[in-house]
Amino acid sequence: MAENNFENIMSSLMKGMNTMLTSKTVVGEPIHVDEHVTLLPLVDVSFGAGAGAYLNGTDKKNSGAGGMSGKMQPSSVIVIKDGNVRLVNIRNQDTMTKILDMVPDLVDKFTELLNRTKITEEDVNKELDKAEEKEKAENNKE
Repeated sequence: MAENNFENIMSSLMKGMNTMLTSKTVVGEPIHVDEHVTLLPLVDVSFGAGAGAYLNGTDKKNSGAGGMSGKMQPSSVIVIKDGNVRLVNIRNQDTMTKILDMVPDLVDKFTELLNRTKITEEDVNKELDKAEEKEKAENNKE
């Protein structure tokens, strides 16, 4: 009889956990900032459950108890902007992790800057010619 009580307690706890723990618990609902930016929050989820039952031999009564605990903590956000996807950590991080997270942004900004200026081979040659003429002029002054 005590075994049945334990099974009932565990079954009830697991049903409760199934209703609380879904894919929406770990990956939140999309947040549309505007027509170009969507945010998907990611959450770390931890759960624990315990149960016990006791059969009193003299009274032939059984009793039991159970409990469940959970912790949810935001960990990061997926940013989708104009078709580009980026993972942004929002937890406390060490310095190295912060630097590694910044590298893709720096590469994107550098690439964007290069694409915006559109330096051609002809532009480079003109600048080299100017520098050469300037050097010759300085040498003639001496």
